[in-house]
Amino acid sequence: MKIILNGDTVNTAATNLAALLDEQGLSGRVATAVNEDFIPAGLRADTQLAEGDRIEVLAPMQGG
Repeated sequence: MKIILNGDTVNTAATNLAALLDEQGLSGRVATAVNEDFIPAGLRADTQLAEGDRIEVLAPMQGG
């Protein structure tokens, strides 16, 4: 299925948010949102993805 990940169209076989993060190599401490709704880390495996979903993945940055 096609989704939009951080503004780019991506083809994925993942059916949930946790699987998508694994598939894309996005590990560690990240914040996630699906269709502009924040998804806590504990709910990622239960968050099903659908064609055209917009996913944002943000990682904290150090510095000033």
